Amino acid sequence: MQNTRVKLLASDFLTLTPKLSSYSSSSDPTLFFRKGKQVSRIETLGVVVSRERKGDRYLKFFIDDGTGCISCILWLNHLNSTYFARRNPSDVRLIADMAQDYATSIQLGVLARVRGCVTCFRGVLQITVDDVFLERDPNAEILHWLDCVKLARKFYDVPTVRPPLCRPAQYFNNNNSNKRTFENLR
Repeated sequence: MQNTRVKLLASDFLTLTPKLSSYSSSSDPTLFFRKGKQVSRIETLGVVVSRERKGDRYLKFFIDDGTGCISCILWLNHLNSTYFARRNPSDVRLIADMAQDYATSIQLGVLARVRGCVTCFRGVLQITVDDVFLERDPNAEILHWLDCVKLARKFYDVPTVRPPLCRPAQYFNNNNSNKRTFENLR
């Protein structure tokens, strides 16, 4: 689940367990786990219930899916951010234009599907937004709920079974062909 977009309800998102990475330089956690499985990317869907824009720096908004509210941050400072300095300027311009379009479309009361990375800022879980899709179908929220429940039961909540590191002795028979094969492995 580490590099896959995990569909989660807000109630599940808010129970993610943070863990500090050994590579992290900040005090905010960079690794997040759900029932022992690492989650880094997420998809959620809900109604925009709060919206706060800080100039050309970022847009912070909250998505409510009926089980809770998820804080989302959409960065708008791509053109003057050192993070994007090494990238192709035309690519950065395209990303910045897309972010501006997303910021314009995110209005109070709209039903939005948000995809992005799980991050933590000052101890609060949030989604750093990659993309936003406005849903026109009011049934999309119910379908998202059903998807989340089905995926949790079939995949997310299933314990991870790791294969053994070496084969047990029962795999080797006592006949001569296996002894020769075993001898060749030494």
